[in-house]
Amino acid sequence: QEKPSRLSAALFGEDCEISHEQVYELLKYAALGKCHNAAQPSWCHIYHQSHLAGVVVIVLHEMSQLHFYKFYLQFKHLRRVFRHRFTLPPSSANFLANLYGDAANLNPQNTAQDSTSTSSQCAINSSDLQRDPIIQKYGEEKRGLTSYTLTLEELKKNDYPMKGSPGYEGYMYTECDQQRTDSSPLFGLDCEMCLTAKGNEVTRVSLVDAQGRCLLNELVKPESRIVNYRTRFSGITRKILLPVKTKLADIQARLKRMLPHDAVLVGHSLNADLQALQMIHPSVIDTSLLFARNEGRRFKLKFLAKAVLGKEIQCEQKIGHDPTEDARAALELAQFFIEQGPAKVAELNLEMLLTTERLTEISSNKSALQLPQNTVQREQNGPPQLSRSCFLDCLQMTGQKPLLLGRQEPDSSGLCQGNLSSSNKQILQQALKDVPLSTFSIIQFSLDPEHVAPHLLAGICEKVRIKLTDMLTIYAGPFDESFCLKTVKKEFRRCGPIRSLTVVTETYQPYVCIQYEVLEAAQLAVESLNGTEVAGSCIKVQRPVTGTMLDCDVLIKELELDIENEGVIYVAGLKKSLTETDLQEEFSQLKDLQALFLPRDLQSGKHRNCCFLKFLKPESAVDALEVINGWAVTGSRLRSRKALAPGHLWRWIWQMDHSNEKQRGDILSVEKEQQSNFEQELRKKLKKLDQHIWKLYRRLQNNTLCVVLFPGVN
Repeated sequence: QEKPSRLSAALFGEDCEISHEQVYELLKYAALGKCHNAAQPSWCHIYHQSHLAGVVVIVLHEMSQLHFYKFYLQFKHLRRVFRHRFTLPPSSANFLANLYGDAANLNPQNTAQDSTSTSSQCAINSSDLQRDPIIQKYGEEKRGLTSYTLTLEELKKNDYPMKGSPGYEGYMYTECDQQRTDSSPLFGLDCEMCLTAKGNEVTRVSLVDAQGRCLLNELVKPESRIVNYRTRFSGITRKILLPVKTKLADIQARLKRMLPHDAVLVGHSLNADLQALQMIHPSVIDTSLLFARNEGRRFKLKFLAKAVLGKEIQCEQKIGHDPTEDARAALELAQFFIEQGPAKVAELNLEMLLTTERLTEISSNKSALQLPQNTVQREQNGPPQLSRSCFLDCLQMTGQKPLLLGRQEPDSSGLCQGNLSSSNKQILQQALKDVPLSTFSIIQFSLDPEHVAPHLLAGICEKVRIKLTDMLTIYAGPFDESFCLKTVKKEFRRCGPIRSLTVVTETYQPYVCIQYEVLEAAQLAVESLNGTEVAGSCIKVQRPVTGTMLDCDVLIKELELDIENEGVIYVAGLKKSLTETDLQEEFSQLKDLQALFLPRDLQSGKHRNCCFLKFLKPESAVDALEVINGWAVTGSRLRSRKALAPGHLWRWIWQMDHSNEKQRGDILSVEKEQQSNFEQELRKKLKKLDQHIWKLYRRLQNNTLCVVLFPGVN
């Protein structure tokens, strides 16, 4: 069974701002694994990268953090589904190029003058022959076929169904237990699959004998509801499967009858075929592993057939792959390897042939990146190597074609084919069809030009600043004429850091207006001090009553439910003299405590009198709230509640409030009616976009890494 891939990012608080370079690290490793010098990102960790089904990057052009928080309630699915959220620095003009890395820039020491070199020009010299992974694995001498069947360890490592292994209890065993010899019969096997509600299920099976004769070529009706026919690869359509009565059990029985007891099955990534067939066979040759490459990479069957056998298979003119053709190609590749021996195969210098083929494709593709004339770099006459290139180039080099959908023209970063659609709805419809077929997809949604007018966006920015200020502000009172302001300030400071406190004297009795630095502090003051006695008076604590604050309670509730705040609590009333080490020690007894964030003043760098605690489990955070409320740390009584604002938002609020007063004054005046209409249209547009992302997200396979980017406009 597949191990679930997952992303772990320990960033918390102010560390939630990451660079474009860090996003590049994440996407490159997710797409390539350890190939092409891709390493685990420095700031997070991807577990079981090899089991990733794909990577999907959704780019929301012209949209930024401003849009996300102004229309926070409209992004219902986005904020509840995506577990990690980070702030990016302002975007460059060429956002995608900046994000996906530099364009391929291959500097030569020896230049390949002709990109259509023949295989003889790609010959490998004797010193490099010894370093070839095929020679290192098998040696140079010819051997019989039994030397190339997978060992038990290799079967297990490459997820082959094995007798007695967990997860394969219901699989049919072929009972081909007879001892294999170098004269045992070879059989080529290949299946085509479609995506059902259950996962990958067989729709067509082909078996060929050692002479290439087709013994079986049968359509199969899946048991579960078909979600995606994958017609582009399988060639299967609803119409083709409609009259089919053959079930998986029928095929299993036929294969079991057809295979002699010493049969050796040959296929390309045969583990996937056997898993789809739900069958166990003890002796296999896997051509994707036989033609070994460095760092666990594999050649595509189509490339090997052309480079080794001189045969064109899986032609793009055909709809879908022909499993008989693929089974025969895999069989002939194994026969070639056995007959010619590892040395002859290594001399083909397949890595050089693959690079030459890719460079030829790139140079002939007008919509692709225009490479400079000097295209190949050699190290002591070795195979060509990419410098720090755009990893989309690397994907193409390994035979994968990244998918690019959207209204944005492909820029200098993109070797992927642009499919320019006219509306976000059309882009979504195309994505629902194509994304499941691609291992790396970039889906670009955009706003209409009228929704990115600078003067209208400036109005939104100011509204967000005002709303955040109002949410950070509370009014408390009434107090007696002679009340002690110091006592009031001390009591309210126990809820969190105060930015300003002023006395309101326009009322019959005095009130105080307090503006906090964090949302949690203002909310804690409303919840814990409203109706209590402070400085000798029973007071009411409330936020300002304005039009923008009418949905404040709804917004607070949704912020609490935000998946980013899951398992995070806010603690106030700390002494400023306490260090992070002191607090770690004080809170060490709390169960499942994962991280602690002690906010600092972004100007002075001094600690605030509050902190955020992150727990591994949400229930542990709830338990901690009960323990901490009223708890004393070095004589100071603590107050706590659920977190409302992720670390990146806390920093952003500070920046919004400290933005240049002159810039605010320079905002163009916009008629209220025009601004209101603009916001209403934008609200509907972004709600629809949120639904588009949710529809696409639901259709993704398990173990897919999905990243949504708000690049902004400046």
